[in-house]
Amino acid sequence: MSLLLHTCCAPCAIYPLKLLRDEGRQVTAYFFNPNIHPYTEFRRRRETLATYAAANGLPLLVEEEYGLEEFLRLVAFDPAGRCPVCYRLRLERTAAKARELGMAGFTTTLLVSPYQDHALLRETGETVAAAAGIPFVYRDFRPGFREAQGQAREMGLYRQPYCGCIYSEKDRYYRVKRRAKLD
Repeated sequence: MSLLLHTCCAPCAIYPLKLLRDEGRQVTAYFFNPNIHPYTEFRRRRETLATYAAANGLPLLVEEEYGLEEFLRLVAFDPAGRCPVCYRLRLERTAAKARELGMAGFTTTLLVSPYQDHALLRETGETVAAAAGIPFVYRDFRPGFREAQGQAREMGLYRQPYCGCIYSEKDRYYRVKRRAKLD
């Protein structure tokens, strides 16, 4: 079964790729991440993924366009509610690409992160799949998260310190909100 794997970064691809290949699936990675900010972060994640894919015989499709403006237009009115919009944006494009390529289904490396909303990801994937007419393959990849992060470290892969968007970057580095809670 051919599967298009929406891939946010190389470290998050390690465990899903292993598990899906162990299931006998033919996996192609797909890099579409208009949420990632700044551009230097986007480029670094894309380049690290390309290096990882080449070293692991993983076919990789990359959307080169840096679509930050579209992402910001969709989420700027409600930054706190950005994740559902971001999931939908990326999964809709992945489903469309999978269908265009004649793949048997699609999934996402976002499902490896313990920091993502799994129930919402699953619901979004299934909704998008029904609309696109292509199956969403749900797997809980979280059990392999720590192991894969360790492997990424051993391989010298770039491991990003935040989810990707400008708002998650702020949450990671702007500590005033956190300090206020401590007082």
